[in-house]
This record gives sequence, C-alpha cells and structure tokens, in this order.
Amino acid sequence: MVFDILYYPYMAGHSHWAGIKHKKEAKDQKRALLFSKLLRAISIAARNEPNPEFNPRLRTAVGKAEAASVPKENIDRAINRAKEKSDNLEELLFEAYGPGGAALLIYIITDNRNRTVAEVKKILADSDAKWAEPGSVVWAFENIGTEKNPTAKFNQELSAEDKIRINVLIDALREHEDVQGVHTNYK
Repeated sequence: MVFDILYYPYMAGHSHWAGIKHKKEAKDQKRALLFSKLLRAISIAARNEPNPEFNPRLRTAVGKAEAASVPKENIDRAINRAKEKSDNLEELLFEAYGPGGAALLIYIITDNRNRTVAEVKKILADSDAKWAEPGSVVWAFENIGTEKNPTAKFNQELSAEDKIRINVLIDALREHEDVQGVHTNYK
C-alpha cells in the first residue's frame, strides 16, 4: 500500500478548535480592555459623589458600562473602591502633535503616572509624533471639561499619507489600557 502524504486531510496542530480558541482569546482581550477602561472611568467619576442620581458624570459612565455589558457586580465594586478611596487613580490630559502637525489631546486615567508617561511617549516617538508642553495644544479645542468631548476650533488639513499615519497612532494610543480617549483636529 502506498499512502499519499499530501492527501492526508489533517495537518498537525491545525484544528477547528484551535482557530476558535485564538479568535475567542483576541475578542476576550479587547473586551477586558474595554471593561477596564469603563471601570476606571466609573471609579474616577464616583470620587466626589458615589450616587449616580446626584452625579451626572457617574450616571453617564455607568450607562456606558451597562451598554457594554459590564457585570453589575463589577460596576458596584468600582463605585465602592472610589468610596473607600483605596485606589490611587488620577486623571491626566496629555498634549501632542501628530503627523502633519495635527493636534492631539489624550485623556488618561492611571494608577502610575511615571509608567504611563513613559509608555505614551514611546508610542508617540514610534509614530513620529511630538510630545507637547501643557497648554500648547489645548487652545486649539473648545468644550474641554469633564465630559471629555472637545471640538476643534479649526481643522488641520492632512495629506493621505499623514492621515494613514495619524490613524495608526490613534489606534495604538487607544489600545493602551490607561488611555480613555484621543481627540484630534484633522479632517
């Protein structure tokens, strides 16, 4: 009997379950990152007033978490952590100039400022973006406040190449666990 090795229908190490497992792991990692960001936002918002009925920022954060299917127990734990002041989370606003001179505002909630500054600077440097001094970018935006939804006073025109580069930079920043939001003024 002669067996045709090329005909063998299964390849070693390649199964249907392995493919499903890898897809599920990637999906679970993205979901865990989202949950972490939402729960940090809840903890920060609950610092001043832990009752969502009297704290619109907390109410909004809890609503976003519920919309993302964060378990109620996790939301309650985040609020209780803020009540006990057991975490050392702090809110930061970083400013940068991206490819083509586009202004970037980066909202961060972190428990370790030094680590986060170093990691964000590395992401910016890898994308040929420049760290900006406080106040040097914020003037280009309006409505900067607790809701974190600033709008650009003017739009920056970018070339097609710079648009691709800035979108890669924004995606890299958003994947960082401490980054809550990234806003820019490019068209």
